Amino acid sequence: MLLHEDRLFPAEAGTLKIARALYAHIQNLPIISPHGHTQASWFSRNTPFPDPATLFVQPDHYVFRMLYSQGVSLDDLGIGQPQIKDPRKVWRTFAQNYYLFRGTPTRVWLDYSFQELFGFEERLSEKNADHYYDVIDDKLSSPDFLPRALFEKFNIEVLSTTDSPTDSLDDIKAIRASGWNRRILPSFRPDPVVDPEFQGFAGLIAKLGAQTGEDTSTWTGYLNALRKARARFKELGCTATDHGHPTAQTADLPRAEAAELFSQVLSGKADAQKQELFRAQMLTEMAQMSLEDGLVMQIHPGSVRNHNRKIHEKYGRDMGADIPGPTNFVSALRPLLDRFGNESNLTIILFMLDESTVSRELAPLAGHYPCLRLGPPWWFHDSPEGMMRFRQQATETAGFYNTVGFNDDTRAFLSIPARHDVARRIDCAFLANLVAQHRLDEDEAFTLAHELTHTLVKKAYRL
Repeated sequence: MLLHEDRLFPAEAGTLKIARALYAHIQNLPIISPHGHTQASWFSRNTPFPDPATLFVQPDHYVFRMLYSQGVSLDDLGIGQPQIKDPRKVWRTFAQNYYLFRGTPTRVWLDYSFQELFGFEERLSEKNADHYYDVIDDKLSSPDFLPRALFEKFNIEVLSTTDSPTDSLDDIKAIRASGWNRRILPSFRPDPVVDPEFQGFAGLIAKLGAQTGEDTSTWTGYLNALRKARARFKELGCTATDHGHPTAQTADLPRAEAAELFSQVLSGKADAQKQELFRAQMLTEMAQMSLEDGLVMQIHPGSVRNHNRKIHEKYGRDMGADIPGPTNFVSALRPLLDRFGNESNLTIILFMLDESTVSRELAPLAGHYPCLRLGPPWWFHDSPEGMMRFRQQATETAGFYNTVGFNDDTRAFLSIPARHDVARRIDCAFLANLVAQHRLDEDEAFTLAHELTHTLVKKAYRL
């Protein structure tokens, strides 16, 4: 086997026994995936995935950023190409460099897919690259490996995509019209029309206005257009918004000042400071809208995006060059919290890339304000070590019930069950240690294991 059955569990025999029992209790619970970047078109069209390289390498920045760091050209991996010209060659390059993933969570996710889905027992290498390719390629052409069949095989109860306010959502509509009774929901990601640095910002706001019948050259029309767009998403099952801001800064400007600021950013005359102020104001405006329409608000700050200028210029956004930066939550969120922090009908889920903030800022904030919850370890900390550190740092102040379970945040569809399996194992390991230390009764641990896996995420995301 590629993976040991006791992976990620405590080594001590007594604690291991408890972890095994907890895991057996929740191992087969349905997957709730409330935040991710899979494509709704996969399920609306339900056509076979093209080839192993397109499935495993091209969409997964965890994979190609590691290869690029060791000198593998992105061109040689087919990155940025609408269709990989020589997928077998790309796969061989991936296999030759598979050793680079030793000790990483990516290795665990990939080995899980290779073992559980394709039945491999020998580790991927240059020697067996073609065998791997042929077996995977053959299975991808079978009915059991069509996107909808895999969705059901993975036991996914809910899967949320991430979508621009101007997206037609035609694929979501097509899924519903097809009669396939599975929950694939859009999530409202307004970054393209609230971030003045987003390419084509003014044009996208004009497009939003045309779609909603509002005059988005005015502050009032712009806000009305956003409300209408949110309502359109909500009609198709959306329960959450998602905000990928560079910082957690919020603001609460008087209406006239906000309108003037909007005019400046729309005209392209706002400097960097005013652009940041506008993003800050829009987080507060979005919180107001969430209080009105009930959509859960997710804030993902702290990523210095597209850090590699040359890669960004050649290949565009989201090419593995996003780097964590320090984040201030306590003072940055205060304008928003002064206005909405005590609203128990509002849910704002905070994610971090700056781990130093978990015990110092995030857990105390979520442990006090009724509107705040803590998202799971995200992105660079979506790892066994990151998950364990999060539980250790957050639980002492925020407890378990101010957290929201796990989300996979992935573009790589086949990694979804692998990522959720890692999260379940780490939570069971953490709970087993509490039981072994007599800090938690065993019946409570079984209850918590179920809640951390299934109940809390459904409650937090109103699913």
